[in-house]
Amino acid sequence: MIFLGTLVNAAAIVAGGLLGRLLTRIPESIRQTVMQGIGLAVILLGLQMGLETKNFLIVIISIVAGTIIGELLGVDKGLNLAGKWLESKVGNNRQGSVAAGFVTATLVYCVGAMSVLGSLDSGLRNNHDILFTKSLLDGFSAIIFTSTLGIGVLFSAIPVLLYQGGLVLLSTQIYNLLSPEMLDAILVEVTATGGVLIVAIGLNILELTKIKVANMLPALVIAAVAVPVFEKLSGLV
Repeated sequence: MIFLGTLVNAAAIVAGGLLGRLLTRIPESIRQTVMQGIGLAVILLGLQMGLETKNFLIVIISIVAGTIIGELLGVDKGLNLAGKWLESKVGNNRQGSVAAGFVTATLVYCVGAMSVLGSLDSGLRNNHDILFTKSLLDGFSAIIFTSTLGIGVLFSAIPVLLYQGGLVLLSTQIYNLLSPEMLDAILVEVTATGGVLIVAIGLNILELTKIKVANMLPALVIAAVAVPVFEKLSGLV
């Protein structure tokens, strides 16, 4: 069953979110310090991912072009509207808005190498080891996120299910279009570009700024397309 890893991942987020709901009586001072720690850890993860790039120009172009596309499409607005709709159904919570928890957790769980690589492995080889590992990480982090950001984190399982499920379906055609070497090169630059987005998420968690990270999501697609384009251009030089 090629969707097993994705289903387990979504279930782990829900389970972690439900456990996190039991930790709602954490004092505000502890909650704030924990969120600062999470923000710093997220930034460290993003830096680690970003430094994997082999061509920094691809990352820059992807971020700039992707952000312009995202702004024009209103991705951030759409994701926040979905969060607000959830908030209207389940009510607000004392930890923070449902929308904020939903958007933050969705971005953290979807923007990353394990999400892409795990989905490809599930679809191409019916191997779910990467997504099983991601499920453990996401489940534990969902406990912490939900205890600090609220119940909105739990609903991030829905876009994770749709996003990774879509990648699983697409992966069945990838090897017919790309060589293993090209696929590896694409994954490196997509991971590095995703790292920039992860750093932005960490800065938002620390409340140092307010970056519309969702509007940068098209940068991941731009990065994937830019790699073969750059390789063809370099071959012409």
